[in-house]
Amino acid sequence: MKKIILTLLAAASMTACKDNASTDVVAKILNEKASLNLADFEWTRQPESSVIKGDTIEIVTKAKTDLWQRTYYHFRNDNAPVLQISTREKFFSFVVKTNFKESHHRFDQCGVVMYLDSDNWLKGSIEYENEQFQHLGSVATNNGYSDWATTAIPADVKEMWYRLSRRDDDFCIECSANGNDWSQMRVCHMYEAKDEIRFGIYACSPEESSFKAVFTDMKITECMWKAHDGQQPDEE
Repeated sequence: MKKIILTLLAAASMTACKDNASTDVVAKILNEKASLNLADFEWTRQPESSVIKGDTIEIVTKAKTDLWQRTYYHFRNDNAPVLQISTREKFFSFVVKTNFKESHHRFDQCGVVMYLDSDNWLKGSIEYENEQFQHLGSVATNNGYSDWATTAIPADVKEMWYRLSRRDDDFCIECSANGNDWSQMRVCHMYEAKDEIRFGIYACSPEESSFKAVFTDMKITECMWKAHDGQQPDEE
């Protein structure tokens, strides 16, 4: 009788694992070479308005929306609209093209995001500054504190590709002007990204502004951020 019970429990466990795996969109795409379906994305927070049609997502931002936690400015902003999917897959890359030709006010922004909760998230984007330049940058927020790394680019850049890659609980954000040639923006560790994560896109307008951000060409691929082949890890 004991063997029968153990066998039944093991079978139930295996079935549950299969059921969980089947609901993991990223795992399914990687294993079955399937396409990304925008219907699998869910809003963490809704924008002012949005349109999802075909392979295109349009987000109209609302004024005074942002993501930032404490550091330097001492305020906490946690109300930007975020559209994401969930996964437990540990090795993959997510690609998206952004068009923000309507951005016109300081700090208008849109890009790629991995939002776990208000104290733990990662984003990469371009933030409009003025008619001369804007900031291409990324923010990693761990345990309620944000940091911001940027570089100035011309204000007439109105399209950018981003690639977010995961290797366990380490992440890389890259950018590209054409979707083929990639430049590293950030490598970071996310302390709360040990198992299931959520990732996708966001857009916001921290000051008195609103604009339309357009996202296209989204796809999930095998991890394009390859294992390091230089200095070997220290022995523990």
